[in-house]
Amino acid sequence: MSHERATRKEWIGLAVLVLPVLLLSMDMTVLYFAVPFLSASLEPTATQQLWIVDIYAFMLAGLLITMGTIGDHIGRRLLLMLGAGAFGVASLAAAYAGSSEFLIASRALLGVAGAVLAPSTLSLIRTMFRDPGERRTAIAVWTIGMSGGSALGPIVSGLLLEHFWWGSVFLINIPVIALLLLIGPFLLPEYRSPEPGRFDLIGALLSLGAILPVIYGIKELAEDGFAWSYAAVTAVGVVVGVLFFLRQRTAATPLIDLSLFRSRGFSASIGVNLVTLFAMVGFLLFSTQWIQLVHGLSPLEAALWTLPAPVAVAIAASLAAALAKTVRPGHIIAGGMVIATVGFGIMTQLRVDSSLAVVVIGASVLSAGVGIAAPLTADLIVSSAPPERAGSISALPETSNQLGGAFGVAILGSIGAAVYTRDVADATSALPPEAAEPAEGSLGGAAEVAEHLPEEAGEPLLAAAAEAFTHGMNIAAAAAGGVVLVSAVAAAVLMRHVTSPAAAPAKADRPEAEQVSAHGPE
Repeated sequence: MSHERATRKEWIGLAVLVLPVLLLSMDMTVLYFAVPFLSASLEPTATQQLWIVDIYAFMLAGLLITMGTIGDHIGRRLLLMLGAGAFGVASLAAAYAGSSEFLIASRALLGVAGAVLAPSTLSLIRTMFRDPGERRTAIAVWTIGMSGGSALGPIVSGLLLEHFWWGSVFLINIPVIALLLLIGPFLLPEYRSPEPGRFDLIGALLSLGAILPVIYGIKELAEDGFAWSYAAVTAVGVVVGVLFFLRQRTAATPLIDLSLFRSRGFSASIGVNLVTLFAMVGFLLFSTQWIQLVHGLSPLEAALWTLPAPVAVAIAASLAAALAKTVRPGHIIAGGMVIATVGFGIMTQLRVDSSLAVVVIGASVLSAGVGIAAPLTADLIVSSAPPERAGSISALPETSNQLGGAFGVAILGSIGAAVYTRDVADATSALPPEAAEPAEGSLGGAAEVAEHLPEEAGEPLLAAAAEAFTHGMNIAAAAAGGVVLVSAVAAAVLMRHVTSPAAAPAKADRPEAEQVSAHGPE
């Protein structure tokens, strides 16, 4: 079957689409170094500080599906431009926020705008690249942008804060947004569903009411330990999630076409996305802390040493796109997950006195494995949907990423914390309660306590805490590797008959007049 090839305009348009993806992922991590500076300026309470950091991800995760569906109704390019404008306004507001409350509101608006950008970019790729091989390459580039932005966030933040005030970490978004708004309308096509049907407002509210409590509850359980209040919030989200899926079965125009889950390629891809982000996000937090607190590097130095991981993602994603021309996607995805398991295996061998190379190589190998799987699963998910529903479906990979990351932080973090608390107990037994509690809570707490103790007491405490943290990291790596390996076997079995979209007739292969609205440039 012949497919219309992309022109230079589409490839330049892809570069434009990567810009908001970079900003979207950078803003997840850009506050890593800025929090102490803005705290000194705005003097937020502990609760306000948590909301300043977290509200962005909460709003992003909760609104992805809704915003993707709105793009199908009003036009994906139009929604992208509106989201970019809102992102720019929110960035400006955040940069000059004069109070904690205003900064929280600005970060919430950034999250809403971010929820517009991710599905809009991926669904526009679906529209622009109708040749399946080119679409895989384009989605690989999209994946690289998403991974690279997360890695660049702390580095950009650290460099800016050496010369400017804390608001500069938001202000840097403005020129990128301005460029997108100027050239986007000329390079990106418009597409809206010809028969979108009635927007499912009840479904949209239920999706928000399901995802927000689940993400919030899991995150709080991970940070503060088990509490019935957080467990109840999570349970409420699960119940509302059940109601959401029941609504999708009966709605005339549902946000998500549940019949797509009957396809093994589609449902298995959603599962792989969730598992890989569960393992990677949940575990890479350990490696960052190990580099800083055990190996003793500054935050900026630690951020620079994490750069090999996104580079590995870039190489692996490009390789996966090339292999998919001749190899079944299930085999490639399963192979990528096996490679990620090897990375976790390397991490199980980490010791307190290990070379920095061990953690860098381990993180890079597991990231490469995820980089092989992620673009192919995203392609299978997006390609499963008819063009008129690509907006809502394009939100699913990122939604599963957010949920997987939250579960990873909660579950793997809890495993590591349990091992740490058990192993460090002997070293803290002689400390007064006000010192023992923070020292037993985390490696950072132990480091803080050790600074205020005499050297003969502080050094043994810090050594014991580093040993306990590393052991907890080993156990978490073994758990994550086991989950990924089991998932690799499941993916190989469930996806063994799934063919690449290039080998099957695709509904996306339509004349340009049917693909793109007359309101968009030809």
